Amino acid sequence: MDLSKAMMISAAGMKVQNVRMRIIAENLANQDSVALAAGEDPYRRKSLTFTNTLDREMGVEKVEVKSILYDQSEFGMRYDPGHPAADDIGYVKTTNVNGLVELMDMKQAQRSYESNLNAMDVSKNIMMRTVDLLR
Repeated sequence: MDLSKAMMISAAGMKVQNVRMRIIAENLANQDSVALAAGEDPYRRKSLTFTNTLDREMGVEKVEVKSILYDQSEFGMRYDPGHPAADDIGYVKTTNVNGLVELMDMKQAQRSYESNLNAMDVSKNIMMRTVDLLR
């Protein structure tokens, strides 16, 4: 495999993991949100899916973000009858973000990013050594 293709594949992987980290950060920032008014929904957790796409110019398959989805799991409920968004029986809808799940996803995204970075670094070093040998 051409080393520039290997670097391109690694760069695409890093780009996808960067998007994933931004979505996780948004989820974590909103993990304590609640509905603002009775009958409204609070922040809904986001996730993303990946897809492989063929780069015809380079002749390689790269990973890309396919879509950003909203988690359709149930919202939590918290008893707070004094809250303006409380329903008739005193419950307020809370977000469906689980901080522990987000932190695990963040760690996995970080490791994937680092793996792609290391692969790119190895490809760069091989290219540099090849250039040094040709001198």
